[in-house]
Amino acid sequence: MKKRIAGVMAAVVLSTAAHVQAADYAIDKQGAHAFVQFRVQHLGYSWLYGRFNNFDGTFTFDEKDPAKNKVEVTIDVTSIDSNHAERDKHLRSEDFLNTAKFPKATFVSTSYKPTGEDTAELTGDLTLHGVTKPVTIEVEHIGMGDDPWGGYRAGFEGRATIKPAEWGIGMAKLGPASEEVELFLTVEGIRKGK
Repeated sequence: MKKRIAGVMAAVVLSTAAHVQAADYAIDKQGAHAFVQFRVQHLGYSWLYGRFNNFDGTFTFDEKDPAKNKVEVTIDVTSIDSNHAERDKHLRSEDFLNTAKFPKATFVSTSYKPTGEDTAELTGDLTLHGVTKPVTIEVEHIGMGDDPWGGYRAGFEGRATIKPAEWGIGMAKLGPASEEVELFLTVEGIRKGK
């Protein structure tokens, strides 16, 4: 009888551990606990900040087996918001993002390599302006745990620098200092199935 109870307890512990180690998360866009932001120099005199208001995605996080970690995000490029309506209209035009032809951008990860206790390099394919190229994002794991509403959450921040010209987006009108755009990603996900 003791062996049987011990066996049942071991099975419960192992199944719980597996559930905690590997889990799928939906990005919490409804609660506005996730952000896709950017900044680019304007004429070399100042920084222009903005964000994409609408996006969606999922990720898998496994503390014990990082090779299983993956991310998929879709961004509504038409939702670009730099806090200036006329500028946003220009950014959506053929001069820049051409959102009439390319309304969506996607990022699909291909690898996740830990670089420290809470840091990693997340590499994946960014499709933007009809062009797909690899991008590496420096990731920091902020934390994870229960939330007040009965769910379980995990949060990350990421940074990357891209050259829009590599995706066929001309930035010359903003000056030579605008050749690079810095991306800032804040992602809080809600674990599925809890």
